Amino acid sequence: FVLTRLSQPSRTGTSSFDQLLKMLLKHLVVCKSLHNKGFWQFSRHISNKMSQKKVCIVGSGNWGSAIARLVGVNAARLPDKFHPEVKMWVFQEQVEGRNLTDIINTEHENVKYLPGRKLPENIVAVPDIKDAALDADLIIFVIPHQFIKRSCSPLSGKLKPGSQGLSLIKGFAILPEGGVKLISEVIESEMGIPVSVLMGANLANEVADEKFCETTIGATDATVGEDFKLLFQTPNFRVTVVDDRHTVEICGALKNIVACAAGFCDGLKMGDNTKAAAIRLGLKEMIWYGERFYPGGNLATYLESCGLADLITTCYGGRNRKVSEAFVRTKKTLGELETEMLNGQKLQGPETAAEVNFLLKKEGLEDQFPLFTTVHRICIGELKPEDLVESLRSHPAHL
Repeated sequence: FVLTRLSQPSRTGTSSFDQLLKMLLKHLVVCKSLHNKGFWQFSRHISNKMSQKKVCIVGSGNWGSAIARLVGVNAARLPDKFHPEVKMWVFQEQVEGRNLTDIINTEHENVKYLPGRKLPENIVAVPDIKDAALDADLIIFVIPHQFIKRSCSPLSGKLKPGSQGLSLIKGFAILPEGGVKLISEVIESEMGIPVSVLMGANLANEVADEKFCETTIGATDATVGEDFKLLFQTPNFRVTVVDDRHTVEICGALKNIVACAAGFCDGLKMGDNTKAAAIRLGLKEMIWYGERFYPGGNLATYLESCGLADLITTCYGGRNRKVSEAFVRTKKTLGELETEMLNGQKLQGPETAAEVNFLLKKEGLEDQFPLFTTVHRICIGELKPEDLVESLRSHPAHL
């Protein structure tokens, strides 16, 4: 054990021997308590402490706070796998004259984005993203995709060697030179670490209320996928791991466009049959998009929670559906409704529709994706919500 430790190079300038000595002194009290239980139990204790993975959550909105409840409980429950303290980066805001981080750390509640639900006491809110993430082994990214580069730039090239990322972020990034990129790919290129994804039928408030649901993790490394499964799975949050990472992520982004179409149907009072047609045709376009731009995916992935289930729940209960319905009824702009209805959260569907349309237009494919195209043109004011029905009526799936 000593030879193994001494053979490891130091990254701090302190000699490996000094580091080892400090570590042993730190555990002296533990050694004394375990004296009667034998050397091997003490050795196992040291080994467990060294193998614990540190976890960081980058983001603390509605969804980030909801998953913090799961991650905090499991980190404390599995000390052989995870360090019990979970740091959560919080964009510092003032709430009634107090720092949001102070409120979370003293009252164990995100009173702005997840009011009424307590966070585990081992969730520690940190306002500096470097303090939160630089020593983490597992980093969970759950911030609006528009803010990734700006928020995470202090971490670029500085993360712990061997660390792994998990993106819960839905959407695409438009590249300056043209085209779009998956968010997991953006994080990988910016942070220099491998990134898996988690997507599913997971409305944040219902997850926070511990109502039963499922989710899907897309991980090309099976061992990493199992680590993240242990970190998230509870009796009421069941996790399936697949290796089809790109399809999992595509579903999580594109379903928000379809949810806007569903909301327009609701606002127009078109009825359940029309809404069902919009959902079905939207799923068809999701599959076509995956086959066209990310070939090689597994069709069965669209039937996992990340696909069909997430599409259904988003088209009936999500924010994009709700705001799109209000857009038709109130005649207000999407920006006004986002401010009025979402309490600081971001509306993802119109932004994703614009990102996807950017690529479809560039490739000359707008006519082959009429629902995606029509939703985008309604969101930017080129078409009226009533025009959606014609795009369904003349859809190429009927030809």
